Formats: sequence, structure tokens, C-alpha cells
Amino acid sequence: MNEQKQLQFFISFAHLNSNFIQLFDMQILHSHKAVRNNHLLILADKNTDWNGMARPEEEIDLIKSQIKKDIRQIVIPSSSYVTIVAIIERKEIQYNTDEGIRKAGYKILSLINSHKIGAITIINLSEIALASLHFAEGMALGNYQFIEYKKEADKERHALKQITIISDSSNKAAIDNLQAIIDSVYLARNLVNKPFNYLNATGLANAIAIAGKEAGFKTEIFNKSKITALKMGGLLAVNQGSVDPPTFTIMEYKPKAAVNKKPIVLVGKGVVYDTGGLSIKTTSNSMDLMKSDMAGAATMLGVIYCAAKTKLPLHLICLIPSTDNRPGFNAFAPGDVITMHNGMTVEMLNADAEGRMILGDALSFARQYKPELVIDAATLTGAAHRAVGDFAIAYLSNAPDELKKELENCGMEVYERLIEFPLWEEYGEMLKSDIADIKNIGGTLAGAITAGKFLEKFTDYPWIHLDIAGVAYFQNSMGYKGKNGSAFGLRLIYKFLQNRVANG
Repeated sequence: MNEQKQLQFFISFAHLNSNFIQLFDMQILHSHKAVRNNHLLILADKNTDWNGMARPEEEIDLIKSQIKKDIRQIVIPSSSYVTIVAIIERKEIQYNTDEGIRKAGYKILSLINSHKIGAITIINLSEIALASLHFAEGMALGNYQFIEYKKEADKERHALKQITIISDSSNKAAIDNLQAIIDSVYLARNLVNKPFNYLNATGLANAIAIAGKEAGFKTEIFNKSKITALKMGGLLAVNQGSVDPPTFTIMEYKPKAAVNKKPIVLVGKGVVYDTGGLSIKTTSNSMDLMKSDMAGAATMLGVIYCAAKTKLPLHLICLIPSTDNRPGFNAFAPGDVITMHNGMTVEMLNADAEGRMILGDALSFARQYKPELVIDAATLTGAAHRAVGDFAIAYLSNAPDELKKELENCGMEVYERLIEFPLWEEYGEMLKSDIADIKNIGGTLAGAITAGKFLEKFTDYPWIHLDIAGVAYFQNSMGYKGKNGSAFGLRLIYKFLQNRVANG
């Protein structure tokens, strides 16, 4: 690393360190009763009995008249505090009900922030039992901002900082769990949104180490010498065009009460910036978003962070191979043959298919743990995005059907939905090379599938591949799922891990 780059990195890392925890500025609290004169948000439905409320008659009349007009956000004026009534509804399918409530929580944010409300209490008078949790989730996730590089950030910062949920003590654990999820999503989004000049591969590794100290999991960072000794040829090849060294980060969370005898291994693609290498991206504006090519790494960090914060009784290991992909120096070139960590040779025909090269090494490395299951997440292919758009994750898997079904159910529950693509042998034929074991691309057709088929060759254990290319970074607002870095997939995987504990 040259002197200028070194200075840039240390300044960036110091900046990251000082803001790492402070940026988690949303509190979700539990209380048994509302405090008088606090700003109040009442959740109601068509069956709510307003006559039994201890509120002035004129307020009740106002609420009823607004409901008749199908108005779903009702503000009750007051000189000292604001009361807002939000009308929610039950739908035929439970996950559609929950998602509708999250969206309603997001929609009310503009009203709350326009009134400069810093803290608000939610009370649920509807017949939907967990409505407060889902409403608060939509509010908290939708309230996220990334404005730390703006000169007048304080003027743009949202007022809302605290949400209190009124419920009995049985829901306190669920509220604490929601706080951990919000913190984890904010963490992942912050890292995805950071520009490359503030977060290179070394910076990402150190951010992970900071998160580990804060949440309570172990971190080990391999430098280039160690990566070379391990013969991670895919990661080293992608890094050949960069001025910055690669890193390979191992996280481990192993509670004493872990219910799994074999670990579950998470793998995240950590390409901190992608030019396409010598196969440079030619599509207009295609490089503008490439700081987000490490979203898989950020997502998996968020998952293990959340598991540690909630003391989930699962043994988890997380692997993050990281580098940028540049066309400089001795950049790997189409036609090169690369020897991977497992000894397989790859004819590299497209330097922009770099993610599978670094993931191949990580998936091979994961075999030593004899894992119960490996899940990888990666912004891997534009083909996946074109196939399913902004609304789902394309996934491929050799895991048992019951595991895949469980994952898909979790996806519906948190509304981070999945669509399975096949791993048929015919797709493997498309990867055959004349001069090496395999090629790193399969041609113009079925790009998301051949990419998954490539990764499968480095596994000998139950495995799930999540191609999050379409959902990791949104150019337009997607409601509570955000604009720019989304952390889409984090809530899905965490819910899946929670179910693994519940199901023994």
C-alpha cells in the first residue's frame, strides 16, 4: 500500500470507528403503560370499540367521522402533544397482513417527522395481536438515513429517534429482538452505503472486527501472505489488478448452549468495488453502484451480529473473502487459468465474473468445518435481477427439500421472498473448458443458474446460494426496505436461524 493510500485508509478507518455505534440511533422500548402527555400512536381497525376509550367525546366523534371517509391517518390536535390514529386491516393471508402493517408504519413516518416528534408510544387497539411490532418495524427500518457525508446533515436528520411499544411482559423479548434486528440492518446498510474511498477490503475487515467486539463474536483476519499460503487462487487472481491487498475474514459465534453439533457457515461476497476488471463494465452508469458489490458480506455480518446480540443458541461461522476488482497492474485476463483453493483449475473468460472466483475459495475453505449447512449471499449476477426484478431473491440449493421449504416460508413471513432456480446437470455442461477443469462463465443464457452451478462445484455439504443482485441496492425508494443499501436477506436468514433453534 503506497503512502497516500495508507493515509487515506487510516483516516477512513478512524472515521468508521468513531461513527460505528453512534449511527444506530433508533431505540425500540417496551412499557406496560403510556406516559401521560407523551406523543401517542393508536393502532385501530374496523372493530375497535371507540366508545370505551377514556378520551373526550369530541375526539371520538372526530375519529369516527374520519374513519367513515376511509382516512387511515388521523391526527388529533393538542397544544402539548400529538395523538395519531392509524387504521390497519387484516388480510386473508397472515404474511400479507403483517407486510401491510409494516408498510403502514413506513407511510406514517412523514407525518411523524413533519411534526418533529422525537419519541412516540404505540398502543394497539386492533384485533391483530402483533400489530405494534410490525408497525414499529416498518417505522424503524423506513426511518434509516445515510447522511454522514453531508455538510448540513443535522438539518436533514429525521426527528424520530425512539419508539415505545405498550404491551404486557410476554412481548418484551420480541421487542428486544426487534431492536437487535434494526441495529443489524442499520449496520449492514451503513457499510453498503459507504463509498470505496472510505471502505476498502482492509477497512471492511476492520469494521467486522469492531462489530465482533461490540456484539460478542470472534474475528480473525487473514492478510495477503496467509491467503497466498492457503492457495486461495481465486481471491488472489481478482486482487491482481488492485493497489490494495485482499483480506479473508473469519467470524465465529459459539455459545455454550449451542443446539447444533456442526456449525452453520455463512459466506458473503466482499467485493468492495467492481469495475469489471479487464472485462470492464461498458453499460452506461453500471459502475455507479459498484460500492454495493460487498452487500453479501454486509448482510452476513449483520446476521451473525444479530445472532450474537440476541444470544441465539447456534454455532455460527461466517467467511468473508474481500478485494476490489480493478484493471490495473497485473490484472487477471480473459484466457488465464487459475488454480483455486481446492486444486480445481478455472479458465477465466470474463473478469467481471469475479464474485464466483472469490466465493469458490471461501466455499472450499468451509469444508474443513464439516458444516451442517452453508449459506452464501452475493450480488452475483445481473441475470438474477433481470429474472425476478426488485421483489425477490433468486436462490439455488442442493439442500434437502424440507430445509428449502423452511427457508421459503421464512421469506414469506418477513416478506423477503425467494424463487428457486434449478441445478440441473445440463447447466454444468455449459461450464466445460477445453483447457481447464471448468470455465468461470457459461455463455449468454441462464447466467444466474450457471453461476450457481459454478459455486456448487466447490461444495460437498448441504448448501444454499442466495443471489441478491436485484435487491441489495435500490436506486428508488422501496418503502421501509429503503433506498440504496437495503440489507435485504438479513431478516430472512436470521428468521431461518431462529426457526432452526425452535425446531431443535
